[in-house]
Amino acid sequence: MSSIVIRIQSPEHGTKRIDAKASENITSFLERVQALFSLGDTGWELYKDRNKKTFMRASRSRKLTDYQIRHGDMLFMELSNRQRNDSEASSGSNQVSAVNSETRLASVASDVHEDEIDRLLRGEDGKIYRKRNEQLCRHGPQGKCLHCVPLEPYDQEFLSKCDPPIKFLSFHSYIRKLTGGVDKGKFVNLENMSCKIKPGCKEHPPWPGGICTKCQPNAVTLNRQEYRHVDNIMFENPAVADRFLNYWRQSGSQRIGILFGRYEMFKEVPLGIRAKVAAIYEPPQETSVNRIELKPDPNEALVLAAAEKIGLQPVGWIFTDLVADDLSKGTVKNFRGNIDSHFLSSEECIMAADFQNKFPNPCRLSPDGHFGSKFVTVVVTGDNDNQIHFEGYQVSNQCMALVRDDCLLPTKDVPQLGYVKESSNEQYVPDVFYKEKDNYGNEVTQLARPLPVEYLLTTLPAAFASDFHYTFKSNIQNTENFPVENRENIGHRQDFAALTSYLEKFPPNKFLEAMSDFHLLMFLATSDMLPLKEKMQILLEAVKNHDESKALEFKKTEEWATVEEMMSAHEPGASLASGGGAEGSSSSSGQSGGGMWTCAHCTFLNQPAHNSCDICSLPRS
Repeated sequence: MSSIVIRIQSPEHGTKRIDAKASENITSFLERVQALFSLGDTGWELYKDRNKKTFMRASRSRKLTDYQIRHGDMLFMELSNRQRNDSEASSGSNQVSAVNSETRLASVASDVHEDEIDRLLRGEDGKIYRKRNEQLCRHGPQGKCLHCVPLEPYDQEFLSKCDPPIKFLSFHSYIRKLTGGVDKGKFVNLENMSCKIKPGCKEHPPWPGGICTKCQPNAVTLNRQEYRHVDNIMFENPAVADRFLNYWRQSGSQRIGILFGRYEMFKEVPLGIRAKVAAIYEPPQETSVNRIELKPDPNEALVLAAAEKIGLQPVGWIFTDLVADDLSKGTVKNFRGNIDSHFLSSEECIMAADFQNKFPNPCRLSPDGHFGSKFVTVVVTGDNDNQIHFEGYQVSNQCMALVRDDCLLPTKDVPQLGYVKESSNEQYVPDVFYKEKDNYGNEVTQLARPLPVEYLLTTLPAAFASDFHYTFKSNIQNTENFPVENRENIGHRQDFAALTSYLEKFPPNKFLEAMSDFHLLMFLATSDMLPLKEKMQILLEAVKNHDESKALEFKKTEEWATVEEMMSAHEPGASLASGGGAEGSSSSSGQSGGGMWTCAHCTFLNQPAHNSCDICSLPRS
């Protein structure tokens, strides 16, 4: 389609022209107008007519043709006056968008760098469009009536009739609901709940000496959260989860992993968000059949930085709760989610809240600059058919606050119950209540000692993509995988021998494919014994963009040439490869062929008969 020229008139900048295509979406067009006039993200609006009746709302689904804009048309810009009073603000167009309502809420945290998905959804129309009902609509094809007018994204009747029903609003639908009233959200404030005494009060001694109404936190009544920050979890291909589950298959022990991926739009829920998982990182941990203990991860910062350069971020955590039922059939026991059991235990809820507090949701509508979290929880357990099943959850913002302020404890014997602390000399804890119905159907307020943790949960589906996507090409060939980190206890070591053995499986023209393995990249990015950290940016960029030329640029660096020389000097069999363990390198430790030698890379003192280091597996220089 040929380009058209559109004129835009501004009271302060005069008239300017912009080239466009009639098929261009409104959001893209407004972004180019913003750049043309050197405007900020807020404080201006664009209208089709001079009397400002037809407001051009940001939308990626609507196009310029939907506004009947043609070659040579004039559009009119209005610049907001920040000092105008409320009555002037309310006398404007009836089509003020939720985007502008949110802008008025955001003045206290306007410098917050929100996630890209939030910026995209804020520009979406969000309306639920319906076709003309041939039986009920009595108007022409261009008209609208009660039976076909677009619905708001928070319309409960529509959501309840979806298949399956949508039980929770998406977070952006919830925001539209708050800002969709007559006052356009003027008095709405997304405040994070606090259970702590406000500091700085001079009217009494510090707790336990005294407390007053000014600094005392309010009592809390728990409500089932009506919205969720993420609406769907999707693994981009089966190999991502399969590599994670292999630990349980080989050891029988449970496992925790951190989900790395991206947030994207989820069209099945109005203004919904999906967490798309591309890889699972396994931090240091001690595991058994019924217990997992996370250990401090010295590489955490390096892993997060390397993942970010590939375009990934931590989007959740996953853990197994699997017990084999029939090994011949591959079935597992089902002991979660039924009437006599629990979905998440109180201890798991507390851990989920810890993670969510660690990864808060940047939000410019909150005075704190954050509100809730997009970090999800995935449980791998048995379903009603005794098959391995993935279940997704988030804990509520209230649960995050209770855990952050150290108010919630797990119970010993009943996993589905938590317990809110009582005040002590060390800590003041506000009263926490929840509501339930008695045997007569009456609503009764209960003190949260104990507390059913189902009040703290939102559920979300977790599934696999129907059309597989591979951020990391090595996942296509499961047999070519590099060992997963922190699995030394089952004989899987990430070391120089494993690197050599892995790369030998790929011909030279498959270098990018060989490097396109998440666990290999994390090993290279965190290893102190390989001289690659300064050049990892090139490799990570190559993998991110599937760029063969960038991969070749990395391959030609002096640092990688050094690694290749070390690999060529490395004797096969000196240390076990991906399936081996540390014990293989000490089989001849009793022999002597000279004095002890010091590794030039890690300074470990090795036995004379060893040609590679027992610690780092690098060859003797």
